[in-house]
Amino acid sequence: MTSRFSSERIMEFWTEQALAHGQEAGASWSDVRVMEMEVREIAKRLGHGMRVLDVGCANGFSTLQLARSTGINVRGIDYIPEMIEAARLNLAESKDIPQAQVEFDVGNILSLAEADQSFDAVVVIRVVINLENWQRQQQGLLECARVLRPGGLLLLSEATLQGLSRLNALRREWGLDDIPMPPFNFYLDEPKVAAHLEGSLELVEIVNFASTYFAATRVIKPLLAKLAGDFVNPADPLMEFNRWMSTAPAWGDYGTQKLLVFRKR
Repeated sequence: MTSRFSSERIMEFWTEQALAHGQEAGASWSDVRVMEMEVREIAKRLGHGMRVLDVGCANGFSTLQLARSTGINVRGIDYIPEMIEAARLNLAESKDIPQAQVEFDVGNILSLAEADQSFDAVVVIRVVINLENWQRQQQGLLECARVLRPGGLLLLSEATLQGLSRLNALRREWGLDDIPMPPFNFYLDEPKVAAHLEGSLELVEIVNFASTYFAATRVIKPLLAKLAGDFVNPADPLMEFNRWMSTAPAWGDYGTQKLLVFRKR
């Protein structure tokens, strides 16, 4: 079993990612196609003029796409100062977005500086999974709920244990090894998260937006790569195959990455 990183090592890891990738999308995740898919899915639930907090915004890749496509007023925060430096540079270079529409600042999901009930929506993209245990995850989730106004939406795009289990079961049927959970992640248990938040938030839906993509790129693609030979790298997310499959409708529940939509009571 892979040993999990400590909170200090997780912070070091993301600082390293920020320094290595700078303003590039890869600072947050190498699979840019899933990032594009989740932005499209989250954008469906945001509207022009909404006040939105993007918790764990990294270098602003998704934040700026959401601002550009929906017209929201968004505040992005991240606990890695180097990520925020890159986010501000990305904003400065985004001439099609009014500078007053977006702001970036250093902040921590475990202790948000924002006031109670001050946002129409809170977006959290692969952040809670970077808290090293359930106790910290509970704290971070409650902080996100605290800053939401009544009727506001908490949009969690996170990897789940259920998604990983289902994907690996599919892989095993075809002789592929299980995909392990990264040591810097602690995937969410969907029912446990819903139960923890039920006092203040209602679970509206769980969207398996990346199911087809994950089945294609984590099962079909490795099998095709075995037939094609060593010149094909099945882990390359920038291949045309990945772009093609990112446009397919979502079928089934094989996506490790899911969107959990909550509404504040």
